[in-house]
Amino acid sequence: SSLIYDANLSGYEYGLEVNYFTVNSQRHTLKMAYIFVEGEQAKPVVTLMHGKNFNAHYWVPTARYLNKQGYAVLIPDQVGFGKSSKPASYQYSFAALANHTRSLIDSLNIKQTIVIGHSMGGMLASRFALMYPQMTQQLILVNPIGLENYLQYVEYKDTDFFYKMELAKTPERIKSYQQKNYYDSQWNERYEALTHFMTGQIQGPDKDIIAWANAQTYDMIFTQPVITEFKDMSVPVSLIIGTRDRTGPGRNWKKPGIDYELGRYDRLGKAAVSLMPNAELYELKDLGHLPHIEDFERFKTTLHKALRFSER
Repeated sequence: SSLIYDANLSGYEYGLEVNYFTVNSQRHTLKMAYIFVEGEQAKPVVTLMHGKNFNAHYWVPTARYLNKQGYAVLIPDQVGFGKSSKPASYQYSFAALANHTRSLIDSLNIKQTIVIGHSMGGMLASRFALMYPQMTQQLILVNPIGLENYLQYVEYKDTDFFYKMELAKTPERIKSYQQKNYYDSQWNERYEALTHFMTGQIQGPDKDIIAWANAQTYDMIFTQPVITEFKDMSVPVSLIIGTRDRTGPGRNWKKPGIDYELGRYDRLGKAAVSLMPNAELYELKDLGHLPHIEDFERFKTTLHKALRFSER
């Protein structure tokens, strides 16, 4: 395709107005892009946290839907992702990203929020809830990664390894990875559209910047587990799991002698819920890594049940 995007996705439309918040961190002045939609006074604010291969954009249909129900909705692009800054020398951590998000929330005078995290955003949302339980009304995890402690099973890889991997990406490889891992070999225009920002960036002028940002943020996933602290979760947690998901970071470089199968979401949800003091599991049979994209009608029904959890 002829799509071309720069490092900050200039010219890539999210469909809702994008604002910018300044974060001073690690001797950098950084820009954090975000969408904020006002809601009804009596309704909570919902903060949506994106996955690693995504940004605020794929949450827009969910945001519009929630906003129709009266919720205010905040969707940040984390530093290193989407339209936000991508500093080349930066110590990425879920704690740092959670802290930036807290600053953003403070700046909007929001006291409490329901936090929904998908995929890598689920690890971030978990870290956020552990760090800021007073601010977190409720945690909803949608096919989060981090339901297993990856370094127990896989070899540690230097960031250079991921950088090479990222530079080798092609539009075809992006498609085949998502088709196989996310959508059970199905493919359509909606799924295709969600890869446009990536294919546009790897074909664009800042391919190198993007590859390095993506490489740096892999490190968090492998070295900063959250599952080890699920027992300390003090907020109500709803886990929404498409059980067909088999996302397993590090699957191709397991430690010698390890025959553990990574990414068995049909088992991981149950195991995770048993670790947390106050958690409920909602399993969506025959859906994969992105239930909110694959079948919004089914996802919506489950999301309603999960949102009611905090009102009990």
